[in-house]
Amino acid sequence: MTVKELDNTYVAHTYGRVDLCIEKGCGATLYSDDNKKYIDFGSGIAVNTFGACDKVWIDTVTSQLSKIQHTSNYYYTKPCAYLAKMLCEKTGMKKVFFSNSGAESNECAIKCARKYGTDKNENKNVIITLKNSFHGRTITTLSATGQDSFHTNFTPFTEGFIHVEANNIDELKSTLNENVCAIMIEIVQGEGGVNVLNKDYLDEIEKITTENDILLIVDEVQTGNGRCGSLYAYMQFGLTPDIVSTAKGLAGGLPIGATMFNEKTKDVLIKGTHGSTFGGNPISCAGAISIIERLDKKFLNEVKEKSEYIKNKVSSFKGVKSISGLGLMIGIETEKEASDILQECLNNGLLVLTAKTKVRLLPPLNITYDEIDEGLKILKGVIEG
Repeated sequence: MTVKELDNTYVAHTYGRVDLCIEKGCGATLYSDDNKKYIDFGSGIAVNTFGACDKVWIDTVTSQLSKIQHTSNYYYTKPCAYLAKMLCEKTGMKKVFFSNSGAESNECAIKCARKYGTDKNENKNVIITLKNSFHGRTITTLSATGQDSFHTNFTPFTEGFIHVEANNIDELKSTLNENVCAIMIEIVQGEGGVNVLNKDYLDEIEKITTENDILLIVDEVQTGNGRCGSLYAYMQFGLTPDIVSTAKGLAGGLPIGATMFNEKTKDVLIKGTHGSTFGGNPISCAGAISIIERLDKKFLNEVKEKSEYIKNKVSSFKGVKSISGLGLMIGIETEKEASDILQECLNNGLLVLTAKTKVRLLPPLNITYDEIDEGLKILKGVIEG
């Protein structure tokens, strides 16, 4: 049986796979099992921060593999402790809980917010999120997600979430009451269409949370770890979150989630209130250390420069209606159907993604300009063709 036949026979059919089996790669250049070349503008949905087979990452992970691959959280490990220290020092947050995914990091954020609220008032457990948001695929994170398309088949959902329109501060204010414990946002709504929230709106949210002792949760699962041209996207807007969740690109291709807490929230979750078997796994943490330590100011400025380069090029393509996003998280609205562009790009050796009606670009942060130009040449031909 071929790989495709094996997959179709034995893997649960929850993914809309395209007809491609990726075999190997280097940086933003990948190869299929029949040795066809592809330029990668997706990086595993913002996971492969430094692309495929990054040597620094491989050396770091391999070194840890030769020591120990896992131990329970009854014990300390150096990679876990050092990564937590690194994240806190670079963000100003005070403590970190490690898990395995973005959904889990958001579950932890939600649990912390509800405990913070109910420690003060047993009914203070409501969280406001935004329409078009996406926070994960567990029952509770689906409940937090503000998209009706995800709210079928799996009822009953977790109660205690209110969804309001993004960038509509009056609607948000109208939902406030003494039972609201947190407001949860993405700076850029990735799955919702690569929509960037307005700075004035974000400033108002922070003012509301500060004045009403409501926690500000920022979901940086997709936007974080350099993706938007700063270590975390909220940093470009001058926000001071109480809780930050992240995952995807943090460990450069290994499963990890992290939930960061500020001074107000760092001691809310105590022994026995939360846990994770694989949380803080030394291999994943070692991989994350090799990523985070290289996301310095110079590198992040290069991410912004590449973003402007791509946006300027794409804006000149005939058939492009609008461009959105931040850093190397780019949404392109075109006259053609996004799904058709994805397939045509695939046929011509370019991997792109979609988000709602837009083509979505999430290339490795270290993508070279030669790889960018090669990919954009294909994209231009498909959009204009």
